[in-house]
Amino acid sequence: MNYRAVIFDLGGVVLESPLHEIARFEDDRGLPQGFVNQVVVATGSSGAWARLERGELPLETFYDAFSEDCAAQGFTLDARELMECIGRAATPRAGMVAAIATLRSRGFLVAALTNTLVGEDGAAAGAELRPLFDVVVESSAVGLHKPDPRIYTLVCERLGILPREAVFLDDIGRNLKTARELGMHTIRVNDTEQALAELEEVLGILVRDRT
Repeated sequence: MNYRAVIFDLGGVVLESPLHEIARFEDDRGLPQGFVNQVVVATGSSGAWARLERGELPLETFYDAFSEDCAAQGFTLDARELMECIGRAATPRAGMVAAIATLRSRGFLVAALTNTLVGEDGAAAGAELRPLFDVVVESSAVGLHKPDPRIYTLVCERLGILPREAVFLDDIGRNLKTARELGMHTIRVNDTEQALAELEEVLGILVRDRT
């Protein structure tokens, strides 16, 4: 297949995963392992987390709304403290940043497709990475979030490609499932080396820095 574009999730792919900070937050406060994700899944598209990702809730409103969602699932937490923990995880992965630069130098289009959690200053995590990409689609800016197929279609339209011409990297299975159904080649990111090795195999070029 002649791929023209590579589409990256941010958190857990180009940025360090927030999942480790969330797990530490849960452990430190005596919450069940995976509780935050349980609440996100249980409340679905109408929950505070999804509404924040789509830009429908300001952060100050989100704190109380998500705390209420958690209480309804059996445990209480301070959503402000949770978001502070997540913010600390948003550091770039050097290998991914270098690979993106290599891809662009080789003529590939590169995009970020991310479910945005907006921080205290109104900026999305990883906003400083924007210049790395040809296209950035943030859920909070477009009112859609993964795994809604419309957001995948949107990023392809902005890149000027068909879904089957893209490789998509994400660390969450349900996000990858929709991409595959639309025709994208998908790579689940467990760690940087594994993901980039798979990307090299798919594209037939080297993207990792061997120096």
